[in-house]
Amino acid sequence: MAGDARLAELCEAIVDCPHSTPVWTAGGAVVLRSQNIRNGRLDLSEPSYTDETYFAERTRRATPTEGDLVITREAPMGQVCMIPSGLRCCLGQRMVLLRPDRSRAEPRYLLYALQSEAVQHEIGVNEGTGSTVSNLRIPLLEALPIPIRPLAEQRAIAHILGTLDDKIELNRRVSEMLEAMARALFKSWFVDFDPVRAKAEGRDTGLPPHIADLFPDSFEDSELGKIPKGWPVRSVYAIADVAYGAPYASREFNTEQVGSPLIRIRDLPNESPGVWTSEVHPKGYKVRPGDIVVGMDGEFRAYLWGGVEAWLNQRVCVFIPTGNCSAAFVRNSIVALLAQVEATETATTVIHLGKNDIDNFSVVVPAASALAAFNGLCEPLYDRILSGKCEVRVLAALRDALLPRLLSGAFDTKTLACVPVEAAQWM
Repeated sequence: MAGDARLAELCEAIVDCPHSTPVWTAGGAVVLRSQNIRNGRLDLSEPSYTDETYFAERTRRATPTEGDLVITREAPMGQVCMIPSGLRCCLGQRMVLLRPDRSRAEPRYLLYALQSEAVQHEIGVNEGTGSTVSNLRIPLLEALPIPIRPLAEQRAIAHILGTLDDKIELNRRVSEMLEAMARALFKSWFVDFDPVRAKAEGRDTGLPPHIADLFPDSFEDSELGKIPKGWPVRSVYAIADVAYGAPYASREFNTEQVGSPLIRIRDLPNESPGVWTSEVHPKGYKVRPGDIVVGMDGEFRAYLWGGVEAWLNQRVCVFIPTGNCSAAFVRNSIVALLAQVEATETATTVIHLGKNDIDNFSVVVPAASALAAFNGLCEPLYDRILSGKCEVRVLAALRDALLPRLLSGAFDTKTLACVPVEAAQWM
């Protein structure tokens, strides 16, 4: 069985962040923030920056380098990630740098150990130590008990779990690429109207003739400005129905997986329900993979749901494609509309998306032949995205099941290291 060591015993340094707000700039050195760390990964899709003066000030005690870990010390506490190769960055507020002692701890092993249920529980029972918000103080962090195994086993465990995570990350990147491809085609055809503009100006569309022929060669005026001739402006209900979540009773919520999973706004980014309910609501709507789900408070994003089937809670809605419209077409049609509401909505606390806002959505409806051509190109992309998300769920469940058994020594790392990912996901 594995013993425990204090986190301080496994690190060369544990360095708190400067307790000051960075000066934000449009470019420069990357500043790591709490929102950049989720589920053991560093996500810099929305980076923040500071200038060289403040970068030097914020790295005076230590500059994050490859293999260092960063852990959040305030809500959400205990989120952790590893610094990748080539990233020049500094710490924002409410986070701590951990520099593993590589003679005792493999960095990626320590990353997984910190994410384990046992260590996260130790972090959780210390909530409330700050005066106003939950705060993981440095002495508590240094004293965290970490399951420790010989270095050779640490490397094997890191390899096994890392292989699964690498495949998960590859699937995520492929999905992002496929979504970008569908988005770019939608924008070209149905926002910028590139084929119509080229034909109107006597230029080559760059499309195969049988597809170029599907687009008109002139524009006409509309309430939305110049649009392709013959393409009408319609209510969003011409391309989709909208189903709204029901007010499920919170007293029925549970985390023991009794009943059916329930989707709340907070579950959308990870596409993973956090609570279950045994309530059967007469107005309930069950979300299925491939549905377009939108949260109606705080921020309005159109998620292509890749999680399990689940009931829809209040303040969440689903756009259901109608007629010949595909999920790819509907989702891309509403993204800009949702963003416009988010940008113009004002509230003292949290902004809200209402049915009245959706009722006012207007879209350009292309000719059926052009829509069919778009669907033919983009539906296979969305099918691939959904299959990738399904595989991610399986791989993540396997990783999470293996983690405590590997840390405890219950599983033989030599045996598991020989199992390929493709086979391991069905174990």
